[in-house]
Amino acid sequence: MPRILGVDIPAAKCTGTALTYIYGIGDETARKVCSSAGIDPSVRARDLTDDELSRLGNIIENNYAVEGTLRRQVQQNIARLRDIGCYRGLRHRRGLPVRGQRTRTNARTRKGPKKVVANKKKAVP
Repeated sequence: MPRILGVDIPAAKCTGTALTYIYGIGDETARKVCSSAGIDPSVRARDLTDDELSRLGNIIENNYAVEGTLRRQVQQNIARLRDIGCYRGLRHRRGLPVRGQRTRTNARTRKGPKKVVANKKKAVP
């Protein structure tokens, strides 16, 4: 498996698709990186030479925030929202949906499994 910036990319996939396995690189960015490196995105990742891999790595490292740097940036942004106490920060703190989704139903991914509430027992005369 070829390695770019410490990430194993799948050898059997086209380079354009294989680059998307790096956190922070999507389809469009992968195409731009391939074109600026002078590599055909339809070439399989296993067929890339060491020179081409290093070119791809240098272009990504110099022009894009990826992997650990990007993850750290996202976490810092969330921490900033929490610290200033804005609405989005409160939603992050409470573990609820941040972008305006409904919570009466759905939202199970953010809220976790259902919490069962016991029925009140009727008073016996």
